[in-house]
Amino acid sequence: MNRALFLDRDGTLIKDAHYLKDPKKLEIIPSAGSALQKAKNAGFLLFMHTNQSGIARGYYDWTDVSACNQRMNHEFGWTEDFFTEVCIAPESPEEKIIYRKPSPRFELEMIKKYELEPSQCWVVGDKWIDPQTGISAGMRGALVRTGKPMDDEIKELARRSHVPIYLDLCEFVSKELLF
Repeated sequence: MNRALFLDRDGTLIKDAHYLKDPKKLEIIPSAGSALQKAKNAGFLLFMHTNQSGIARGYYDWTDVSACNQRMNHEFGWTEDFFTEVCIAPESPEEKIIYRKPSPRFELEMIKKYELEPSQCWVVGDKWIDPQTGISAGMRGALVRTGKPMDDEIKELARRSHVPIYLDLCEFVSKELLF
């Protein structure tokens, strides 16, 4: 059975920018690159799962999201196939949810497709919906402090749900993946 990391994009890999459309405005979180390379070198499959409701809302389109993802890969020095698979969820919160987190549909499909061992997989992001998605798929979840601020309610929810909170992906990888 394989093990994997499912990563949020905005606030986890890149700085959170409200409805990012212009790839020139994208700013990476530098420590994320080396952390994920270490995880990949250790045999973890890497997936990116990102909510992009700006598509449904008409703020930008699929081409804009693709351009931002390409810029992110370039800035990190990653090849286009760095992630095993990428899920871009275009639904707005008001629409029927298919892939939009906290739906675990993408994670469940990847478990089956790649014969993942859920207990050896993590969903990591800066908002509660990220670990919530992982927990719903039988995976572990973690939060990082590189994006949205966390209030006391989220911290308590994380504590009760056994979801660790880390400064960034580098700290997560070094403490949870034993590097």
